[in-house]
Amino acid sequence: MAITSSQEAGTAVRLPAGEDRSTFAYVALLALGVLDAAAYSVIAPVAPTLAAQTGTGPGLIGLLVATFPAGIVIGFALAGSAIRRQRYSALLLLSLGLLAAGSLGFAASSSLPGYSMARFVMGLGSGGLWMGVTFSTLQRWPGQEYLCMSRIFAAYSVGGLLGPAIGALGGVREPFLVYLALVGLAAVLVVAMPPSRRHPAFGSDRSALRSPAFRVASAGILFAVLALGIVEGVLPLHLAARLDQAQIGLLYAAMSLVVAVSAALASRFPPRAMLLGAHGLVVLGIGLAAATGAVPLWIVGLAIGGLGIGMANTGSIGVLLQGVPTERSITAIIAWSQVGIVGYLLGPLVGGTVAQVAGFGLLGVVLLAAAVPVLALGVSLGRGRSAA
Repeated sequence: MAITSSQEAGTAVRLPAGEDRSTFAYVALLALGVLDAAAYSVIAPVAPTLAAQTGTGPGLIGLLVATFPAGIVIGFALAGSAIRRQRYSALLLLSLGLLAAGSLGFAASSSLPGYSMARFVMGLGSGGLWMGVTFSTLQRWPGQEYLCMSRIFAAYSVGGLLGPAIGALGGVREPFLVYLALVGLAAVLVVAMPPSRRHPAFGSDRSALRSPAFRVASAGILFAVLALGIVEGVLPLHLAARLDQAQIGLLYAAMSLVVAVSAALASRFPPRAMLLGAHGLVVLGIGLAAATGAVPLWIVGLAIGGLGIGMANTGSIGVLLQGVPTERSITAIIAWSQVGIVGYLLGPLVGGTVAQVAGFGLLGVVLLAAAVPVLALGVSLGRGRSAA
């Protein structure tokens, strides 16, 4: 049973003791979340160097970045079979293997097609890793889904800090070799992670896809990840006018810290309120960073946008867990995750095209257009609950 109020979320801070709630397992899952998110954001500081090395502009770089979420969407679907058979450790190890292969391929490539294929393989691994981390968490901590998933999102936000820090090392090859080494360490954690004594049967319920809560949660995560795709896949080319690769990495690491804190604190408040309130912050903050050329305004804009992205992440999963019983959540969570990653695919593609044709200043307009339907759905969900 999902947490259904901010009071419950705020009081359920300590996880019960027991083998299934092993501290090591919890830390290992959080570490895997950090590693997975770092795979997303490591590309951000590298993007301007890739553009210079391959002689391409925002449109093609956006296409390169979009190969990663394309792989993630397929990885989500392929992971469903392992989830139904409760092969969580095998799924985690296979996913790490794909991340390792893609990282090695990226480090060894020197052309745009080679980079694109390597990022696609990394995306496959990232999709499987997300599903493995999510359902391992739901398996081990029943009754605390909202709280625990908010912490998983916070871990992913910390990974958003680690990724730019790795990407700031310089060049193209070095960051991905460092990431490859971290994947190897993560594999050791998975092998050492104690098995859970709980074996809940996660089932599928396609009717959940027709529920208002699913529609609102999906629209919310689509918006949040679309914004992240624009920030990581397009905006670095704008920031490169005044910042070098290391400085962009530092700025993105600071933003990710804001996202992490925001995602964790948002679990103390009603999910729908967090989701709706996030949109104005994202549009304002990222729109400001895209429309200006002053470094101080970039810092302020990304901080505001990061606050909104963290709130939207936690709010969307909270709305989903309130509306869909956890034991029948496989289809809903896979579909919700796929919708979110479509946002990460559309962000670089649409944002890169807009920036190429009309300039970076219109990226805020793209986000505003994406926010309107989400807000409308969220308001309609609230009215429906009031009527009920």
